[in-house]
Amino acid sequence: MYTIIAATNRKESNSYLVGKQYQQKLASLGITADLYSLENLDLNHRSASVVDFEQKALIPAQKLIIIAPEYNGSYPGVLKSLIDLSNIKEVWPGKKALLTGVATGRGGNIRGLEHLTGTLNYLNVFVHPNRLPLSLIHEKMDLKTGIIEKQTSDAIDLQIADFIKF
Repeated sequence: MYTIIAATNRKESNSYLVGKQYQQKLASLGITADLYSLENLDLNHRSASVVDFEQKALIPAQKLIIIAPEYNGSYPGVLKSLIDLSNIKEVWPGKKALLTGVATGRGGNIRGLEHLTGTLNYLNVFVHPNRLPLSLIHEKMDLKTGIIEKQTSDAIDLQIADFIKF
């Protein structure tokens, strides 16, 4: 099972739109992937919503695709809170993860992907080496159709193809 996480709690985020693009691309290859946003989770404590999210999205997943927007030069605090509040031993070890950074700036959240890789490696998650930083995302996507720039779409296709074999 594949789980795609738009790793922000912002409504109608670019990360969610990018996640939809990944979901559609996987579906075209015959792979079902569930897409989730962190926007409705109570991440102030180990809440019922966190436990429910673990049960339906994280524990059953064999492969995770995390779309991480840049927040202050790293990945969002809500994702860190989710990780910290989760049942670490039950949720993370042995999973495989694919990371994509999203930013309106030039770096595509490359630094945040490094930080997230370190955290996931600590949790015994195998992170695919093809981490894709998507920079200037607001110029590369249409709010209705998702990513429209061919070069970006092709890079995602290659990343997904590699991850399927991973």
